[in-house]
Amino acid sequence: MAAWLVGLNTLKIQPFKLPPLGPHDVRVRMKAVGICGSDVHYLKTMRCADFVVKEPMVIGHECAGIIEEIGSEVKHLVPGDRVALEPGISCWRCDLCKEGRYNLCPEMKFFATPPVHGSLAHQVVHPADLCFKLPDNVSLEEGAMCEPLSVWVHTCRRANIGPETNVLVMGAGPIGLVTMMAARAFGAPRIVIVDDVPKEVEKVCKVMEARVDVSFDCAGFNKTMKTALSATRAGGKVCLVGMGHNEMTVPLTPAAAREVDVIGIFRYRNAWPLCFEFLRSGKIDLKPLITHRFGFSRKEVEEAFETSAGGGSAIKVMFNL
Repeated sequence: MAAWLVGLNTLKIQPFKLPPLGPHDVRVRMKAVGICGSDVHYLKTMRCADFVVKEPMVIGHECAGIIEEIGSEVKHLVPGDRVALEPGISCWRCDLCKEGRYNLCPEMKFFATPPVHGSLAHQVVHPADLCFKLPDNVSLEEGAMCEPLSVWVHTCRRANIGPETNVLVMGAGPIGLVTMMAARAFGAPRIVIVDDVPKEVEKVCKVMEARVDVSFDCAGFNKTMKTALSATRAGGKVCLVGMGHNEMTVPLTPAAAREVDVIGIFRYRNAWPLCFEFLRSGKIDLKPLITHRFGFSRKEVEEAFETSAGGGSAIKVMFNL
């Protein structure tokens, strides 16, 4: 059984036929699946950015579970192993994949990105090399949270965050909070996180008590990007991660005159092992971000999505299957 998005604001628990198990695949019983903002977008609008839901689709992509069956060529996993799943399957043949930038593969098959089915289901079949064995002291829920954390590991790598990097985070929702944690784990000494965008850039600089080397726009709106570009020092970097607006009007010319680099971020690559190390060592604690938990009945699935969409006290909403 799986949670199917069958229409606008309509979810149903229906049978889900698994694909056959290939020699390099594993069958995983899902135990923890988180709700992402993209899942809510699909539910409320049947689209997210340029991805449009045209036929019923199983939703969900932040997930972890227990191996139940392995393909004939799988050597590094056994039934009973607890794993977190990287949800994107790239082609490994295109130039971008060969360059190591597989997150940009044009043939990417990503959980719950139309027309590919997601992982809010009792079981899924997935390539074994995209299933990562959890450390003993990392829970299945934390394993599911590695998916959003991976975005920020990738972002911090792209921005070269380190002990000499002062960071501004625009947006204090789930994405912004994980950003703050990741930046600190990468060694950033000063981090200012802003939720209600200030009217004056000077306020950010006053709180920072230092120059802003890198700004992360976790919202992707005109006002947040404008503030990020203006607050970042000459020669600094602005990372655009949030996708609030498809098009923005922002002061690029003044930013260009100060050689502020604008860096795009899309998903992640090779991030799960470092996520595990941060969680295993205690450098990052994601557990407090899981504010709501639900089971897998139709009623609970609907309540979970309404809770996530409503904001308020909800940060990360998690299904326990």
